[in-house]
Amino acid sequence: MPTKKIQDNAKVKMEKTKDVLRADLMAIRAGRANPQLLDRITVDYYGTPTPLKSVANISAPEPRVLQINPWDAKMVKDISRAIQASDLGLTPSNDGKVIRLMLPELTEERRKELTKLVRKTAEESKVAIRSIRRDAVDQIKKLKKNSEITEDDQKKAEEAIQKLTDANIKDIDKITADKEKEIMEVK
Repeated sequence: MPTKKIQDNAKVKMEKTKDVLRADLMAIRAGRANPQLLDRITVDYYGTPTPLKSVANISAPEPRVLQINPWDAKMVKDISRAIQASDLGLTPSNDGKVIRLMLPELTEERRKELTKLVRKTAEESKVAIRSIRRDAVDQIKKLKKNSEITEDDQKKAEEAIQKLTDANIKDIDKITADKEKEIMEVK
């Protein structure tokens, strides 16, 4: 049945959207040092933009410290520059071999800013989910227009896609609420 394929395709795309949201939210710090905080940082490695985790080992030896051990000692300055140029607002300190990032305590104001960022990111994911729904419904309408499915099949397929959309929006709301709770929790 062609509508089943459209529904399955929409489901896969919606799952990928939620995975992207989870990855984006991992990069938003919640007071604890998390190596995934640096996932979006790229470093110029011999003329090629390379993800930081591909040129260094990143660990969290203490709750509010990230430690970066570059595999090539010559990369320390480039990594420091890339971190300073990022939107993280962190200042790296290095001893020539190892880079350390001290994560400051989050103020109440900064926590509120981060929750706004979380909500904005979640809303972008919801828009993406709705766009996937719209595309799937358009494909189903096209099948109906070409007389490949009946009107009943069209209604059933559209209802199934709407249920899938509602479930994914609900999942996004839960993921968002969990992240907001994590951010607002004072350690």
